[in-house]
Amino acid sequence: MASLLRAQHAAGQPLLLCGYYGEHNLGDDALLEVLLAQIAPGTAVVITAYDEQLVQQRHGFATVQRRHLTTVLAALRHCRALVLGGGSLLQDATSFKSLLYYAALITVARGQGKPVVLWGQGLGPLHRRRSRWLVRFLLPLATAVCWRDPASAALAASLGRVDPAAADPVWASQPVPWLGLGGPIVVCLRPTALLGATAWRVYLEALAALAQAADREVLWLPFHQDQDQTLLADLQQAGLLPEALRSRSRQVQARTPAEAKAVFASAGLVIAMRLHGLILAAVSGAPTAALSYDPKVEAAAQALGCPCHSLQAPARTDELLLNWQRQLDHPAPPRVSETLRRQAAQLAALLNV
Repeated sequence: MASLLRAQHAAGQPLLLCGYYGEHNLGDDALLEVLLAQIAPGTAVVITAYDEQLVQQRHGFATVQRRHLTTVLAALRHCRALVLGGGSLLQDATSFKSLLYYAALITVARGQGKPVVLWGQGLGPLHRRRSRWLVRFLLPLATAVCWRDPASAALAASLGRVDPAAADPVWASQPVPWLGLGGPIVVCLRPTALLGATAWRVYLEALAALAQAADREVLWLPFHQDQDQTLLADLQQAGLLPEALRSRSRQVQARTPAEAKAVFASAGLVIAMRLHGLILAAVSGAPTAALSYDPKVEAAAQALGCPCHSLQAPARTDELLLNWQRQLDHPAPPRVSETLRRQAAQLAALLNV
């Protein structure tokens, strides 16, 4: 593969970087930052993006509208390799149509004789039988693969493709020093069908009790602008915020992963539902606790060694409060994040193109 890629590199063809970029999601923004940092300096790239202007202004590279498959396929003709850059792209939880999108890209790239790299990918969920059949067909087409977690590697192995697992690429984000002893509680929450009004109340009462007992402000950080921005207001309008929490709550904004890390670095505790909210908080040295709506969040919490409560399990206010009190102002040992950071750095070897 390397000799082919070097020959194409000499011809000046760019890499096509494919992911959920420019979607106003700090997690995908962080994935793109790490991916670009791992690519050799001077390498030309084209980035699939929804908000193309934002990505162009922030990174200075050419973009193509990711929601128009025909436009992306046209760009692929002029690229030397396809890189699926982080996230869980081969899954059908979003829709089977989404899986078909990436199947088309992979199949066309290989039909054109171009390498396909699965860089720090998660795999699944694959709820449909036809999805598993399709992925079983696609995996042998990939030229180089490294999964972001052992569960993805195990699922791939069950479908006939054995490759190593490293760590989620965002663990390789530039660390910042933690300055949050005695700092606010930062929450990175998202709307989810797993929590109705009654279920939300348990978590919000635990959060209110924690903030009141520790006399801390609660900062609400929307991680995905389009999905999380109105959550605090919606919970308040629904009458679900206890007064002890409402009076201590304030929403803050972060436009970039660096701004999010600055907020996390000042926190006495970060409670995150978002996978990359949890990881960026840990990269910032902050104490963390997870609320899991998806197995990928549980996997990251287990790797980090922080408390994690599944939203599919019954919740009790006293148990949540006790776990969060134990974490408050007690970050994980730096060696934990350093180990994961070294594992994520291994992904750069796939990009030696």
